[in-house]
Amino acid sequence: MNYLIKNASVVNEGEINVQDVLIENNIISKIERNIQTDKKVTEINAEGLFLLPGLIDDQVHFREPGLTHKGEIYTEAKAAVAGGVTSFMEMPNTNPTTTTKARLEEKYTRASQCSLANYSFFMGTTNTNLDEILSVDYSTVCGLKIFMGSSTGDMLVDNSNALENVFSKVNTLIATHCENDPLIKQNQQEVIAKYGEDLPAYFHPIIRNNEACFKSSSFAVELAKKFNTRLHILHISTAKELSLFTNKIPLKDKRITSEACIHHLWFSDEDYAKKGNYIKWNPSVKTTYDRDKVFEAVLNDTIDVIATDHAPHTIEEKELPYLKAPSGGPLVQHSLLALLDLMHNNKITLTKIAQKTSHNVADLFAIKNRGFIREGYFADLVLVNLNKPTLVNKQQILYKCGWSPFEGHTFKSSIEKTFVNGNLVFNTGEFNENYFGSRLLFNR
Repeated sequence: MNYLIKNASVVNEGEINVQDVLIENNIISKIERNIQTDKKVTEINAEGLFLLPGLIDDQVHFREPGLTHKGEIYTEAKAAVAGGVTSFMEMPNTNPTTTTKARLEEKYTRASQCSLANYSFFMGTTNTNLDEILSVDYSTVCGLKIFMGSSTGDMLVDNSNALENVFSKVNTLIATHCENDPLIKQNQQEVIAKYGEDLPAYFHPIIRNNEACFKSSSFAVELAKKFNTRLHILHISTAKELSLFTNKIPLKDKRITSEACIHHLWFSDEDYAKKGNYIKWNPSVKTTYDRDKVFEAVLNDTIDVIATDHAPHTIEEKELPYLKAPSGGPLVQHSLLALLDLMHNNKITLTKIAQKTSHNVADLFAIKNRGFIREGYFADLVLVNLNKPTLVNKQQILYKCGWSPFEGHTFKSSIEKTFVNGNLVFNTGEFNENYFGSRLLFNR
């Protein structure tokens, strides 16, 4: 089906203009002020609505295979498109871990059968799988993930020789989770010795503190500079780490880039008293000072992209005592709505949201023909109503885990329609599941 979107306020490449957008055969075929066509199209009146490029989330955990009691590709991709996220890049710490080429391709096969959003999957790193890493075609895979902090199974890469081998030999983007595991363990032992094991979640940023982040991030940057590696550091959570990055050169010339996540832009350590384990993430949510400095770095282009680190766990798991409760939470359905609330509060502009969630992600990963509202590009688009509130409640939540850290909050805006490859997959609360997303391809 082809569509003609009429009179939308198109948010794209630093500008907002009222335009029509013609979608034909999965592609944006024309963008003009007043499009007339004799072709058979479904016309959509978007007057008063804003059209953004669909979000590209460069860090999600959809829990398949092996952890599907928490989430799965089908359920979490469905929640994503309901939130305006049209493409995702999923992480390798599943069960089994995605640390062989065969397991990686199994994920792609599964996504092709069930994902309403476009997809890519990171290859995972261990201390011993360099040959597998080098066998991957990274024109069809988003990148390589290294956990330089505690993770699932054998995915903590803490051998210095292994790290040097990877950083020196891999010719693709390396995305890192940076926290220093020995320092975290030392901090935890000291806290338990002083306060016992019955700890509130408030201790999370004390145990997983700024120094643990900086020590690991600075080591990753040191390796990247030594070998001229293309490094992307995920979920920056501290003001201290910002010194490792720059806004003095264009994104296209950066060899070292970084990401901020919704929860680190929204919550602070003051929220642990109310939210507890429900805002327990790794890296931890830290002080209001850290939050504000990270946000400032997003706005001034020191930090390059915004993502979610969507990582669902069940309510039962989250309600365990702090030390036993897993880290992570679901966010893809509400990330754009949260950013639009921040826009309403004059903290970020619509054009900056499009830049950080779509344009820069596409440029940073060299994604083919996505991330912009351009003629000839895939029609991955989201229409939003800035003046129609959305209440987050149990009935509205689509995550398989059934909860959200935003539960009870009323966002000021709503997601009206989401197009994936020109297909209207989400339409004012209704889904069209006749079309699945496509594998992302990369100009590498």
